[in-house]
Amino acid sequence: MGNQTEPFLSNGKLKRKAGSSLDETIESCIGEFGWAQFLQAIFVSLAWFFDAQQTFISVFTDAQPSWHCISCNNSSSFIDNNFCTLPNGTWAWDLPAQISVVSEWALQCGGSIVPGLPASSFFMGCLIELVGRRWRGQVGVIGFLCFTTGFLSLPTLAYINRGSSWRILYLSTSLPTLLYAFLVHFVVNESPRWLYIKGNKEGFVQTLKSIAPPATRSSLTLSFFGSFMELENQEVLNNNNNNNNTIDLYSAIKMIMERNWSFRRLVSVMCVGFGIGMTYCGMPLSVGCLNFNLYISITINALSELPSSILILLFIGKLSRKCSLLVFAMLSGIFSIGCVIIDGGRFEGIQIGVELISYFSACTTLSILLIYTLELFPTCVRNSAVAMVRQAMVLGGALSPMLIAIGRNNKWLSSGVFGLSIATCGCFVVYLPETKGRTLSDTMDEEENKNKDITFVC
Repeated sequence: MGNQTEPFLSNGKLKRKAGSSLDETIESCIGEFGWAQFLQAIFVSLAWFFDAQQTFISVFTDAQPSWHCISCNNSSSFIDNNFCTLPNGTWAWDLPAQISVVSEWALQCGGSIVPGLPASSFFMGCLIELVGRRWRGQVGVIGFLCFTTGFLSLPTLAYINRGSSWRILYLSTSLPTLLYAFLVHFVVNESPRWLYIKGNKEGFVQTLKSIAPPATRSSLTLSFFGSFMELENQEVLNNNNNNNNTIDLYSAIKMIMERNWSFRRLVSVMCVGFGIGMTYCGMPLSVGCLNFNLYISITINALSELPSSILILLFIGKLSRKCSLLVFAMLSGIFSIGCVIIDGGRFEGIQIGVELISYFSACTTLSILLIYTLELFPTCVRNSAVAMVRQAMVLGGALSPMLIAIGRNNKWLSSGVFGLSIATCGCFVVYLPETKGRTLSDTMDEEENKNKDITFVC
């Protein structure tokens, strides 16, 4: 709940330290992390539940259904399990055609990118970001659990609706999302910092009062913040405030690009993020092309994120950032290519095992990269750098569904490309310094001075 005694005077009124920043003032009013903030974080993190469903829903809606032969028993195409060369009317789907986009729209034999467009469009929409400042790690854990839960719920919903139209699966995941979005409008408070920056001072105060402890609410008035607002505005106008709260995304990127060392770091981590994003999003989406039970394989993929997070939680303090990222990127790439080489007909168990190792390694690489990025950049530009890396990941993820659609009959164009992508992009880590055990810098000058003592080896 945080310490609530320090912000009060002897008469019970709330006090404010002179010269405190906007975030420090907000935290002195509402406490470090109370029940109101906790419930807000839980409700906002539920968005990850629906996000996971929409991220991987195309695994089921765009899957190629099983088929059977009507009058082609002596055909070599039937023996080779290739119905694309069979005449119409000699084969048929085992289930109604409307269970999948591929079967309903007869996309099974073409190299069309149409099946991959819905998922790619979803990832492009994810290019809009939201980054918080305090308790980001703890709230991120809540979001991760919601994402994993949503991922696990998807094969259950798909199995229940396995004989129905693919539209039913979209409706069963989209309608609860719409209801959730409606509730968010009435339940979740707007960010007080965002309201303040936008000039809505009354909304800023009212939002703080709604989430502050009862003992502090009476002290939170517009007059209480009056002197602070004037001081803050004057500092911004004079450009004397070097706190990262007044640095937006574009000015931070400009600061990074003005120095060679920081620009080189940003380009390198974004290249690594692009390859990771393509594989992390692409491998689960491509399991429909493997000769294995689709519902079981997706469930196992979702569960594989848990040991990856536990591994990072237990050993991140001991792991070299460069070496561990490079090793897991190479493992993911090698095993992703292994999915193409291994014959799924005779060794389907081995094939799905290889795919899981690739996805597990990609999950681990993603976690390491986000931590690594936090350590590579000083406080004044750290949030913006992480945001750019996440954008690169999402961009890579946006390309993966189209690659899967194009490579439906040629796994080298899907899993093969994923493997080459994460392995090649992972090599950009050699241009980055090792950050294990280093103290975090606050300013660009401080970080630049440390470069003299930085090592570029594992």
